Amino acid sequence: MATSRPGETNDAPKNRAVRFPYPIFQRLFSPRDHLRPQRWNWSLFNEQLDRAVRRTSAEPLETEHVGGLRHFLLDGFFSSFSENLAITFVPIFALAFGASNSQIGLLTALANLLGTLSLFPGAALSERTRSRKRVVLITAGGASRILFLLLTALPFFVLPAQAAIWIVIIVNAGRTFLNNYANSPWTDMVADLVPDHMRGRYFTTRGQLMGIAALLAAPIGGWMIQTLVGGPHHGFAGYQLVFFAAFAFGAVSTYAFSRIPEVNAVGRPRIRHRRGDLRRSVRENPQFVAFLAGALVWNISIQVAGPFFNVYLVSDLKAGVEVVGYSAGVTSLTTLLGQYLFGRLIVSRGSYWVQKVTGILIPILPALWIVIREPYQVYFISVFSGILWGGYNLSNFNLMLEYSPASQRPRAVALYQTVVFSSAVIGPLIGGILIDIFSFNFCFGVSAGGRVIGTALFLALLRRGRSRKRRTNADGGRPLPNS
Repeated sequence: MATSRPGETNDAPKNRAVRFPYPIFQRLFSPRDHLRPQRWNWSLFNEQLDRAVRRTSAEPLETEHVGGLRHFLLDGFFSSFSENLAITFVPIFALAFGASNSQIGLLTALANLLGTLSLFPGAALSERTRSRKRVVLITAGGASRILFLLLTALPFFVLPAQAAIWIVIIVNAGRTFLNNYANSPWTDMVADLVPDHMRGRYFTTRGQLMGIAALLAAPIGGWMIQTLVGGPHHGFAGYQLVFFAAFAFGAVSTYAFSRIPEVNAVGRPRIRHRRGDLRRSVRENPQFVAFLAGALVWNISIQVAGPFFNVYLVSDLKAGVEVVGYSAGVTSLTTLLGQYLFGRLIVSRGSYWVQKVTGILIPILPALWIVIREPYQVYFISVFSGILWGGYNLSNFNLMLEYSPASQRPRAVALYQTVVFSSAVIGPLIGGILIDIFSFNFCFGVSAGGRVIGTALFLALLRRGRSRKRRTNADGGRPLPNS
């Protein structure tokens, strides 16, 4: 005879709902729930995200603001998944049509050039329009992602191989132009959306979600291409599936971004820019000058060696191509750890402290390439690289928002991005010359020394700028921002 448990009766329903150890899993996945129908509980998922958003804020937030920050998290995840799913394989897609090494180089160089040229026009439009969100949705969120469909359809057209290669080059450059055109209005909008007091915790959370997406997307894209291209009759099917999936996930990101309320949009005046406004604004903000000067030397030093690490790994250390992929995976994984560790330090010690510490330690990384002798040793470098760069990128973005003059933020951000993209053009040219004349190791040593100089220049100029600003404040100027 069956006995009932305490608190139960013998006439209880036989098909009782499955019990889960944690309520959230029961409500999300239980096949029978007396409170909700049998479906994925999207409302509960949003509630969990809203709680995560509120935990990043030290002050109460309005419900609409919390919803916007939640959609910004979703936008970051799906955008990162979309880009990392496809962007790694665009050069390989061009190679599949028979592109030469010079054409692959042109693919990158033309994208960087158009990316640089798009920054100030995007900043100018951001100042003239009352809706920065509309600019982002039309360019980076709309036209840029639609171009993935053009890459998807390209193999269906009977074209000469060279024509197809040039279409890939132009589409890649066009996507870079559109994405960078939206950079200034996007950054200006984000600065209003995420308050100062929660940027450290919030961007740590968003960065971790984007890191998880990147960690998942690239291996999935490689597996899709390898599986479908492996057969003799599949041709470009793997690439087409990857590009279409990138468009689909990008569309989800665009939808999430469209749900974000544009803070300070109502009554936002159109800014009339006059010649010399940016120059005067930058001159009055010595912290931003220090940030720009350090960024110029730092990024040139990064780009001097950056494109040649994997070349050295394969050509001189005789590593297989799979080692390149595995080391990239290790870097992506440890970047998540770095974002978590340094994200907590940003909250407790500040973005400036994290930038200083990582800026001092990162120059060690290219020096380690000089001493390694076996391919497996690169994994140790990948671990430290992921951790340090995870913290550096978080603090760098926070400092850009903090130091850029608010009255000229779109153009100030465009100026910073111009410095970064110009470095991406100049640095590899210098690195190639150094390798041809001297050696890989000499190039890596120059990169390490340049990074040290970039960090020292940033710290020295920032200290001078603070001293000058303190003297200004003593005469009745504005208070110093916290860093």
